This record gives sequence, structure tokens and C-alpha cells, in this order.
Amino acid sequence: MIGGQHLLGMQQLDSEQINAILSTAQGFLQVSRRTIKKVPSLRGRTIITLFYEASTRTRMSFELAGKRLSADTVNISASGSSVSKGESLHDTVMTLNAMQPDAVIVRHPASGAAAFIANRIDARVLNAGDGQHEHPSQALLDMLTIRQRFGKLEGLKVAIVGDIAHSRVARSNLIGLAKMGAQVRVAAPKTLLPRGLVEAYQCTICPNVEAALEGADVVMALRLQRERMEGAFLPNLREYAIEYGISTAMLDRCNPDGILMHPGPVNRGVELSPEVVDGPRSVILDQVENGVAVRMALLYLILGGEPA
Repeated sequence: MIGGQHLLGMQQLDSEQINAILSTAQGFLQVSRRTIKKVPSLRGRTIITLFYEASTRTRMSFELAGKRLSADTVNISASGSSVSKGESLHDTVMTLNAMQPDAVIVRHPASGAAAFIANRIDARVLNAGDGQHEHPSQALLDMLTIRQRFGKLEGLKVAIVGDIAHSRVARSNLIGLAKMGAQVRVAAPKTLLPRGLVEAYQCTICPNVEAALEGADVVMALRLQRERMEGAFLPNLREYAIEYGISTAMLDRCNPDGILMHPGPVNRGVELSPEVVDGPRSVILDQVENGVAVRMALLYLILGGEPA
């Protein structure tokens, strides 16, 4: 399994490991629905969340995951640490290592930062998003949400729409969904499509959103990563919303049982119309709930627990 390993990306997991993580997460989902939301699985363990970028869903769900497993959870943000005084990533990691944590969850704007830390620390490292590289726990919670609705991943038609080029969520999902046998289509402005996408990720590039959504079981909209864009990738947000924003009428092209996903935060009126965000096809809040369960499963398994 993944016990004793770091989790840096979906590339390192095979389909059997992914299924084991999802099944374990499904079991932990019940913990979050109890009156007393806690089990003693990681009592006495110490988990540090080290976030160099702003986050609500990922950071909070990892913190809740650790606490619901009875671990001692410590949160560190770059703005409130010695990083704001000029401390290097290397020195921060060495400082944390001297405190003997069991796991470090890291989010960083530089691709490869999680691997950099993993090579310099004794604790297990979980990548909570590194630059434009990967965001494995997001892909796993997305796959859990899909599996809950359809009972499988193999053979499903998944449309990913939006800023593919700058999205670590897209990369992790493209890798994971391909391993699980899903058929992935992508639609995006040409300026937001990385080169070699088909060869690298076994997906289909569609000429427009309508083609991507035709008969789709799952629609995954992505946030425009404007903080990672250097230069003019788009004329303006209004034009993007007209061409690539998803409306109720567009969703009618999907499978009648199709679902809508978004990793959050949603820019209402840009990637998705407000009525779609709150509509019957949306499973965005299911993704949030599943995020805690998946991160509980990852912490439990990486620190030596047995899969379900």
C-alpha cells in the first residue's frame, strides 16, 4: 500500500492503490457524520500543515482530518512564520524536522517544492498542491465523488473545461482518471492548453465546450488561475465567460444523470453561471465533504494504517 511513503502526485499510485484509498475514505466518511466526530487512529501523532499559498478547503479539510483521527495538528502559514522574515524553504524544513513531526502537509507556489521537502525531512510529506505540478488529494476526492454517484470510474465520460495549462487539479485528475479507465475530454482556449496534452495524458481535445459536454457523465469546471498567468492569455473575463462559461442550457447536452464538479473557489458568472453552481447537478459541496474523508484516509494509510 502507501504506508511509510510520501504522497507527491498521482503518478506514483496504481489503480489498486487508488481503489484502496477511495474505499478507506468511504469508511471514514461516516466519522464526519457522527455526533462525536473523532476516532483514536492517530492518537499521539503530530501533523504539520505548511501553507505558502492561501487556501480554505484544502487547509481546513487536512486540519479537520488530522483532528478527527485524534492527531495533534499544527498549522503554519508563510505570512505568520519566519518565511516573512526571509527564511529559506531549506531552513524552514530543517527547523520542522528538528521538531520531529510524523507528517507534513505542504502547499507551495513552486512546482517540485513537495519533493524538495520530502528529500530533506524524516516525516511523511503529503503534497497539497505545488505550483502547476500536482494536487493529488483533490483528484482523489473528485474520484470518490464520481464513484459515489456512478459506482465506478471505468468507462465514464469526463469533460474537463477551463484553464488546463495552469491547473494542478487538472493534471492530477488527468493522470488518475486515465489510470482508472475513464474517458477524458478537455476544452479550453488554445492559450490555456499545454503542448503535448494528448500524448502525456491520454485525453481528447474538443474544439469547444459543447462538444466536450455532449453525452458527458461528469463535467469538471476549473478556476481561471489568474495568479499564475504572466501575459495576456485571455482578452477579458467577459469573453471567456461567453465562450467557456457553463450554463444550464449547456449542461442539457450531458448524460441526464450527469454531474457538475468544481474544485473551488468558484468565480460565479465566469466558469459557472450562479444557477448551475446551486443547481441539482452540482456536487460541489459533496466534493468538500469528501475532501475531509479522503484526507483522513491518506493520513491514516501513510502513517501505517490498514486499508479498508
